[in-house]
Amino acid sequence: MTALAGLALIGALLLGGPARAAFETRATAAYVFDPATNTVLLAKNADESMPPASMAKLMTLNMLFEALRDGRITLETRFSVSSRAMAIGGSTMFLNDRDRPTVEELIRGIIVQSGNDACVVAAEGLAGTEEAFARLMTERARALGMTSSTFANSTGWPHPNQRMSMRDLGIIAERLIEEFPEYYGYFAEQEYAFDGRSPQNRFNRNPLLRLGIGADGLKTGHTREAGFGLVGSAVQDGRRVIFVITGLETEAQRAEEGERIVNWAFRQFVQREILRKGEQVAAARVWMGEIERVGLVAPDDLKILLPALAQGALEAEVIYRTPILAPIEAGQELGELVIARPDMEPMRVPLVAERSVGRGGFVPRLRTATEVLIGLGREATGL
Repeated sequence: MTALAGLALIGALLLGGPARAAFETRATAAYVFDPATNTVLLAKNADESMPPASMAKLMTLNMLFEALRDGRITLETRFSVSSRAMAIGGSTMFLNDRDRPTVEELIRGIIVQSGNDACVVAAEGLAGTEEAFARLMTERARALGMTSSTFANSTGWPHPNQRMSMRDLGIIAERLIEEFPEYYGYFAEQEYAFDGRSPQNRFNRNPLLRLGIGADGLKTGHTREAGFGLVGSAVQDGRRVIFVITGLETEAQRAEEGERIVNWAFRQFVQREILRKGEQVAAARVWMGEIERVGLVAPDDLKILLPALAQGALEAEVIYRTPILAPIEAGQELGELVIARPDMEPMRVPLVAERSVGRGGFVPRLRTATEVLIGLGREATGL
């Protein structure tokens, strides 16, 4: 049996009424989300596999960061430069076969200079060959839930099997931000020229970094097939937004669209705190327990993202299976709170046991048995 309880969460928070204005993007595909509340703000062809261009380099960087975290390499580890790395076209660090760049230099070269040669050096240094590295990238992407991604190289160079969705790019962007804060600062670096070389290619291509709108990453991309794209992130007043766009026709369009999305995401939505960690939302009945009811509480402070112009009362319901059989551990997930939001997907939040509940003695068991018998009797008599 499932218990459904409608709740009115009453306070200063008002909802309903006119909701968010629809955002019309010129991008072929787009994905915008608020990671703190796990709220998708915009999804346009977000799950379609597309050529990612240099935005695929984010997966190469993830592989490097994971190797650093695991201790397989350090920032001072040096890799050799193969003839294959030297020969690759596109944007480059201008590495030669006498160079032994450090991992840190490669990271900066990949992020700031979008160095294709740096990616190949990193791939060969970690996996022996770029082909083997690409297979590892695909396997790792699957393990991280990036179900629409396949890799044929480390650079994003055009290839029929080099594909990512905008949602997958959002997943890897969030991972780089959340899992590797010690390295994320490299994404905000605006200028880098390895050994004073390639002065014409020393500036970060991310057009938002110099606008003073809180942008701090992540990666641009462009090929004739993919168009102009950007995986971006910005923070304002402690709130972060991550977005992915692709298929723009020019660099100027990419810059304009990125700035428009950032402004829209921060102006059209507000973040509110509606529950404190440990705050009781409901009480669930316990069978065979030392107490008859246990509180269902929020495991963490609960923040919710809402349309800025919303009005009215916030509606929600608690869903859990009842009765709950003892014993119960404190913090054990017992149900969820489903919160309705105007013109947005409902937000689902787990609810956990407020305290531990042990098995009861003879009296609670007798009471439970009696209630079961009474229930069976009512069913038999049709009452």
